[in-house]
Amino acid sequence: MYPTVAEVLALPVLRHGRPHVVAGAAGLDAPVRWAHVAEVADIAHLLRGGELVLTTGVALPDDGPALARYVADLAGVGAAGVVVELVRHWSDRLPAALVEAADEHGLPLVTLSRETRFVSVTEAVNGQIVDAQVAELRAAERVHETFTALTVAGAEPGVVLGEVARLTEQPAVLETLSHEVLAYDAAGTDPAELLTGWPARSRVVQVGERTGYHPGSGWLVTVVGARGHDWGRLIVVCADQPPHRHRVVAERAASALAVHRLVAKDTDGLERQAHRAVLTELLASPAPTAELLARASALAVPLTGRQLVGLAVRPRLTGTSRPALSTPPVLRELAEATVLAARRAKVSALVGTDDLGVRALIALSREANAEAVLHRLATDVHEARGSAPGVLAVGTTVTSPAEARRTLSEASQVAAAALGTGVERVVHRLSDVRLRGLLHLLSGDERVTAFAARELGPLLQRDATSGSRLVQALRHYCEQGGNKSAAAAAAHTSRTAYYQQLARIEQVLGVRLEEPETMLSLYVALLAWDLTRTSEEDSPGRAAQ
Repeated sequence: MYPTVAEVLALPVLRHGRPHVVAGAAGLDAPVRWAHVAEVADIAHLLRGGELVLTTGVALPDDGPALARYVADLAGVGAAGVVVELVRHWSDRLPAALVEAADEHGLPLVTLSRETRFVSVTEAVNGQIVDAQVAELRAAERVHETFTALTVAGAEPGVVLGEVARLTEQPAVLETLSHEVLAYDAAGTDPAELLTGWPARSRVVQVGERTGYHPGSGWLVTVVGARGHDWGRLIVVCADQPPHRHRVVAERAASALAVHRLVAKDTDGLERQAHRAVLTELLASPAPTAELLARASALAVPLTGRQLVGLAVRPRLTGTSRPALSTPPVLRELAEATVLAARRAKVSALVGTDDLGVRALIALSREANAEAVLHRLATDVHEARGSAPGVLAVGTTVTSPAEARRTLSEASQVAAAALGTGVERVVHRLSDVRLRGLLHLLSGDERVTAFAARELGPLLQRDATSGSRLVQALRHYCEQGGNKSAAAAAAHTSRTAYYQQLARIEQVLGVRLEEPETMLSLYVALLAWDLTRTSEEDSPGRAAQ
């Protein structure tokens, strides 16, 4: 808002007087709050600080101690500098005592070798200051209008930070009080460079007030929270001391973020949103970028040099009923149980929700016993979800971020397969779900779907048109390994009636069920058909119906 001493000296009205800095050059960056003409020696007690004092020197003493005291008094009240016209009192040079005192106190001392109209100087300098103040007020009003509109619209944190970056032209980062990055806008800079090592860098930055500038880091920090509950910090990265307008931007943005959190209390928390975004990109990226790795590290989950294990948690289906997995409270409860279990196991983890439950990536040290850690974590999740037991599945343990996609996908596929087995395990792995797991791995292959339709199509059509239950009868037969008596008992049907159903199945399909390959093919087709049916039921379109 205020020009510096150097900038004032560069004004045409002062350049005409041929200004020359004779002492205190180190203070030329000091801001000038006002230009003040003072032809008295005892002026310091009338100043408020930041004034550039203009004088001809006619009222200043000639003895050294008095001149030193004059400079000391001005420096003591924070004057920006002194400009002396060498025309009336001193025509050649200033007294050595005056120069030495100015150097000692770092107070800029400037001489003008030509007669200068001080009224023109004060008009130019003070007019510039007033214009800057008016511009600052107008900018502050625009900031207020911008963030009021964002608050009313319930803007997401990413949008708010985008406005911060636009208005300040500096990178902006929103973090938790644990120094995990929730959102950011790099303002055109390299995101990886901005986020690398973030938690460690952030921990050492403390400003001791709700909004403050930390010169060592070049961070403008504002605490974010509402109703006496602080939950994060908004940081604007600026190498130089920020202007007052930037502080206003940071504080108004912090208010918008706090209001958004209060209003959006029924949705995923910002932490889960940040974790979910990274997990989604890991699944979509064959090779994680440096920025993505930096984002994970900024969430206190470093992925390099670690053992990585994908994890999926799904509530178990009960009979034919399917829990309302799209309900936010259910998803939050499941996610928080997983987060708490990871903390108790003392491991870092990316934990986010998807349409069916929780997806997570566990990052372990190279020396950690992955089996023991996962067993403890799974046990804690099951205990936390005692009222609604679920399936917890893991993928293969990998050692490279490039393989994170694989272990995450495997975990989801194992969880989906395990839900249909009815087998209770603390942790489900790919080896546990066997054939069903293989079919889940191939769930996106159209050839599997075509195989199921080809094998079961006539039987499905007969059930649909006649109301028979031949497909269910075939399922019991396959699940009992071809034991007709056991299959009839499982179907709660008399042997005679059940044998008739088997004969009808053979007639419709044109096969002999006693042939091992025929029974195997039909059982695989049934499992594949179940998988197709489950995928349709879990699809967003079907859920909306």
